[in-house]
Amino acid sequence: MQTAETVLNIIRERGQHGLPLERLYRQLYNRDLYLRAYGKLYSNKGAMTPGATTETVDGMSLAKIDAIIEAIRQERYHWTPVRRTYIPKGQGKRPLGLPTWSDKLLQEVIRQLLEAYYEPQFNPYSHGFRPGRGCHTALREIQQWHGTKWFIEGDICGYFNTINHTLLLNILAEKIHDNRFLRLIENFLKAGYLELWQFVNNHSGVPQGGVLSPMLSNLVLDKLDKFVEHILIPANTQGRRRKTYTPYVALTIKAWQARQRDDGQAARWFKQQAQKLPSRDPNDPNFRRLTYCRYADDFLLGFIGPQAEAQVIKEQLATFLKNELALELSQEKTLITHARSEKALFLGYEIHTLHADTKHDHRGQRCINGAIGLRVPKQVIHKHCAKYRRHGKPWHLMQRTNDTPYSIVAQYQTEYVGVVQYYRLAYNLHQLSQLKWVMETSLVRTLAKKFKISKASVYRKYKTTHTNQDGTYKVLEVVVPRQEDKSPLVARFGGVSLKWNRWVAINEAETVPIWSKRSEVVERLLAQKCELCGCTERIEAHHIRKLSDLEPKGQTSKPEWVKRMAARHRKSLIVCQSCHNAIHSGRYDGVAFSK
Repeated sequence: MQTAETVLNIIRERGQHGLPLERLYRQLYNRDLYLRAYGKLYSNKGAMTPGATTETVDGMSLAKIDAIIEAIRQERYHWTPVRRTYIPKGQGKRPLGLPTWSDKLLQEVIRQLLEAYYEPQFNPYSHGFRPGRGCHTALREIQQWHGTKWFIEGDICGYFNTINHTLLLNILAEKIHDNRFLRLIENFLKAGYLELWQFVNNHSGVPQGGVLSPMLSNLVLDKLDKFVEHILIPANTQGRRRKTYTPYVALTIKAWQARQRDDGQAARWFKQQAQKLPSRDPNDPNFRRLTYCRYADDFLLGFIGPQAEAQVIKEQLATFLKNELALELSQEKTLITHARSEKALFLGYEIHTLHADTKHDHRGQRCINGAIGLRVPKQVIHKHCAKYRRHGKPWHLMQRTNDTPYSIVAQYQTEYVGVVQYYRLAYNLHQLSQLKWVMETSLVRTLAKKFKISKASVYRKYKTTHTNQDGTYKVLEVVVPRQEDKSPLVARFGGVSLKWNRWVAINEAETVPIWSKRSEVVERLLAQKCELCGCTERIEAHHIRKLSDLEPKGQTSKPEWVKRMAARHRKSLIVCQSCHNAIHSGRYDGVAFSK
């Protein structure tokens, strides 16, 4: 049996050359692919969330993998309907499908195979759900759209719920010549969902929250990417450069003539007037440019040309989506925005073109005009501040007063840094100082409520200075001493620079190379030895949701299995079935139990 790395590299090579795939279904017999999938999924928060059954990653074993492979081999694997729940989205709610653990595992194996094959063929304009790409790579690309006059904001109505199954299967069948594999995907699409424990059959769409769904959605919208790349962009790209603007040239000539007459005052006046005009004709009929960027079902186009032609482009997009992909463009959210006087919304940022005739570079030339500016929207700041406010002012969070000071400070800092890091590309990043003040005040009030002391006492106890690579900051710091051979735990709130740096390096989702080694938990599972009693039979993995579960409040003595996991700082423990059952029943009392 070939290793997972060998299989995926072979498939990736075929994808790079555009060769079709045959006998792909038999790759689902490869146990190494499932181990690789397990190593990727086990640490996700959703791995411990049950779907329509109680099955989660807890209890994972090689026997479970073998059972899935045997069902696949006999073509009798049945997808379980996902459990549907709803999460907030704007003013409404978004449906989320929660699959069972076995389905997640098989979906991840299929996703790896499809990603290895299709990733080299996907369009570079696509940034959503792809290795090494994300929101910031999309925004970096948009920053290069110098001189954009119009933005076309695209949004597809209920995309994930309206994907046509027949269309999707036809797209897969173009390159994958394996009916058994296609039939397995078809059964996945038609598995349905449970809502309030009532089965609902779905005739279109893919479940949001499924491991495989983002890959399948990208396959459909890749058709849109190619339509824009090969049809719309060539049709709306014209001319090498705008022609010079006649009024600007006339003023520069007059300024030169005034200098020749030694009339410095007139030369300066003509130059100042010229600086108020564009040097290139903004309405050049022989110059057009169209740029495009997509993240999942949201896309943005930048257009240089008249508004009427931008409207035609929008209509062409709507027609293509309706006729070719059976999708509908949202008329409410698909807007044509003037890039200079208005702001487009994309990936949580406000996007517009900058204009400042008074800003010059070292050559004395205007350097801001036409550049793309990214902003933090005011409503985003207000939305985040509202989480820590009550009656219009910063307030304590009562639910956090039961945590330790270290946990309280660490949680506030994590939430604050998450917002700052996401909006690191915004030139008005400094406006997040308002959020910092609100969160810091809420943090101080929470600590004061916990200890029943004044806010001034909290500052006297925890306020200090901290120096890092960005400078010296006043922060709130909690230090938890530990054993002599271990450094203390330190949690700080603050100490994050809000200075804009356009070229700052932002870590996107790391690209996982196909030749990566097995994860540590997979190696431990393959060892097939209980880490508690040493047994070598019926081995499975015990998982917990978070490390704080190892510190239950009010419990003085800890079982041996808790000590082992805490010492290793791991959320997993490889045990035999007897020890595992004893752990869950609360009857485990040490090695002696399983002897």
